[in-house]
Amino acid sequence: MNRIDSKFRALRTTRQKGFIAYISAGDPNLRATAALARALERVGVDVLELGVPFSDPLADGVVNQLAAERALHSGTTLHGVLKMVATLRRSGNKVPIVFYVYYNVVHHYGLKNFVRDAVASGVDGVLALDLPPEEAEAYEAAMKRGGLHPIYLVAPTTPSARIGKIARHASGFIYYVSREGVTGMQKKLAPAATKHVATIRKHSKLPVAIGFGISNPAQARAAARAADAVVVGSAIVNQIAKYGTDRQLAAKVARFVGAMVRAVKKEGK
Repeated sequence: MNRIDSKFRALRTTRQKGFIAYISAGDPNLRATAALARALERVGVDVLELGVPFSDPLADGVVNQLAAERALHSGTTLHGVLKMVATLRRSGNKVPIVFYVYYNVVHHYGLKNFVRDAVASGVDGVLALDLPPEEAEAYEAAMKRGGLHPIYLVAPTTPSARIGKIARHASGFIYYVSREGVTGMQKKLAPAATKHVATIRKHSKLPVAIGFGISNPAQARAAARAADAVVVGSAIVNQIAKYGTDRQLAAKVARFVGAMVRAVKKEGK
């Protein structure tokens, strides 16, 4: 069974909500990313979302854009990220891993090569930011053959009929974007989030994760009331930028994330 499925099944069994952490792979370098992945698993992160750096990340706000720049500057490539994941798996890391990637990167690497190497390294799902379901036939077929989950986004402006279409293509979980625009921190969760998650549930039995803008324990706990999982990205990436090459980077970021994990787990009880 795919690790994502296993994780959400375990969360349902224990009536817990999930916590998904996003970090940019290679920021500040891949060695640090591996240390962060291990530390985040230790503080209870349920799914790790790894951003594969791209030179033109249009869906990302400034925090994640700068992280991608730092990762590219450190020499990070898709091949390097895949190698790092394989090393993590060999060391015993079991957290489900999702790649957050722009399809241009996959296309350049070669779809068949990408799926083959992602499966071999231990990736569990892929969120291709700029690939709509209408153009994803070959991609989804390759993913299905490899046992990888294609993750799709639903926005606040997505009409109900289109949510249904996206739901028919998605597997693993559905990622609900809690606000319009690019990634980034916000002061409070959008009040309509609960209603939109309910609409998604009418079309799919997949777990629903809320992300984009959640930046503190209170927001994380509020989001967990509405969804099956909470995604936190920019706030974590901001901590990585703050501590940079500090020897205690992984420990300091893990402490920050741990507070939000605990808030989400309290909501699930």
